[in-house]
Amino acid sequence: MAVKVKQQQKEAADALKAKGITPCLAVVIVGEDPASKVYVAGKIRDCGEVGIESREYALPEATTQEELLALVEKLNADDTVSGILVQLPLPKHLDEKAIINTIAPNKDVDAFHPANVGRIMIGDYDFLPCTPAGVMELLKEYEIDPTGKECVVVGRSNIVGKPQAMLLLHQNGTVTVCHSRTKDLKEVTLRADILVVAIGRGEFITGDMIKEGAVVIDVGMNRNSAGKLVGDVEFSSAEKKASYITPVPGGVGPMTRAILMKNTVKAAELNAK
Repeated sequence: MAVKVKQQQKEAADALKAKGITPCLAVVIVGEDPASKVYVAGKIRDCGEVGIESREYALPEATTQEELLALVEKLNADDTVSGILVQLPLPKHLDEKAIINTIAPNKDVDAFHPANVGRIMIGDYDFLPCTPAGVMELLKEYEIDPTGKECVVVGRSNIVGKPQAMLLLHQNGTVTVCHSRTKDLKEVTLRADILVVAIGRGEFITGDMIKEGAVVIDVGMNRNSAGKLVGDVEFSSAEKKASYITPVPGGVGPMTRAILMKNTVKAAELNAK
C-alpha cells in the first residue's frame, strides 16, 4: 500500500516539475539520537524515490533555542522549500512547542501546528498528521468503512490518538478514546469493530481484549526484552481474533512515511499558487 501511495506521489511530483515546480522537503535534526537518525535517513531515501528534493540540516546537540528558531524562520522565508519537518523528540533544553508553532502552517507537513490541528477538528484541512492519515488510507484500501462502526482509539497523544479519533469521526465512526485513566480498558476494547492502538507499550493489547472479527491497527513501535521490534498489540494472540491486523514492523510505519511524501507534494502545489 505504501508503495502505491509513493508511486502516486512520484507521478504528482513529476507533473509539478513539468510546470517548473520542484517539491522540496527540509528536514531538521538536532543531536545524535540513533532512532531519529534512522527515521530521517528513511525520509530522505523516500524523497529520492518519489523525486522530491531533500535538504537535511543536522545540528549539534548544543544548538540553542534561538539558533533553531532562526533556522526555521529562514526555511519559512525560502520559496524553494515546500515543507519543513523538525524531527522529534528534540533535546530536553529545547522547547518543542515553540519550535512547532514557528513553522509556517503552509509548510507544516507533519500537521502539528495549532492552526492545522484546528482545521483538522472542523474537517477543513490541507494536511493531515502522517500516521493517522496513513491509518485512514489503509482502511480505504481494504474497503473498511468506519460509518456506524464502534471505533476505539487507545492513546490520546496530539500526534496520533487525538487526530485519529477526529478522522474516524469525520468518517462517521462512533469513537471512544481510551487512555491511562480509562476504567476497565478490556470492556471498552471488546466493543471495538475498529481498534487503533497507539500507546507505546509493547504487546499491551492481547487477543482476549479483542472482539471476534475486529479490525486491529497497531501503531506501536517498541523493543521487547530480546531486542525484537514489536507493536502495542500482541500479534500472535490478536491475529486469531482479528479479521484484519497490521504487523509490526511493516504495517503503519511505511504508510506514515508515504503520507509525508503526499503532504510535501501537496505543499509544493499549494505554495506555488
